[in-house]
Amino acid sequence: MARINLLPWRAERRKQREREFFTHLGLAAVVGIAIVILWAMWMNMRISNQNERNAYLTGQIRQLDQRIAQIKNLEKVRDHLLARKRIIEKLQADRSKMVHLFDELVKTIPPSVRLTSLEQQGDQLKLTGVAQSNASVAEYMRNLEQSPWMSQIELGRTENKGGDTRMPYVFNLSMKMVKPKSEGDANDGSGTPVGGASKGGAKK
Repeated sequence: MARINLLPWRAERRKQREREFFTHLGLAAVVGIAIVILWAMWMNMRISNQNERNAYLTGQIRQLDQRIAQIKNLEKVRDHLLARKRIIEKLQADRSKMVHLFDELVKTIPPSVRLTSLEQQGDQLKLTGVAQSNASVAEYMRNLEQSPWMSQIELGRTENKGGDTRMPYVFNLSMKMVKPKSEGDANDGSGTPVGGASKGGAKK
């Protein structure tokens, strides 16, 4: 027996279109969700890769910071050693200067002059003493001017106080101690120390 569809063909077609529409809508939703999931996974992979790169860069930066700190410590040690070296060199130079200073004081002082005090500030010297006369002080200054280790000799004052009958004049001198160009400059051409002739003249 043949089946006869009593529904109008338009209503059946409309329902079929509705089914197709919802089917396509479901497929589109599934595809959209899949795309969103794939996109989220891809973004998570990128974020994970970036985090790994950031962690690697952070580790490298930490190592560089440690190396920079070590370099700074080495620079501090170097500066400390250089400062100690300069201090040692200065002490050695000052020790040599002091030897020459006392040597020159012995060489240049006439018998008619006696020193009572000596002050040193760096290369500046201040001498205080007593003398028989102003001529003795002038002779002492000439001897100091001939010394290659002394320069800028200046007379502060000279005064007859009469306290010592043999050496009544009190004086003070200021000068600067310098290093000659060569050690041979400390002696004259004949090998006689500077001030030797003056001592002989003073004894006359």
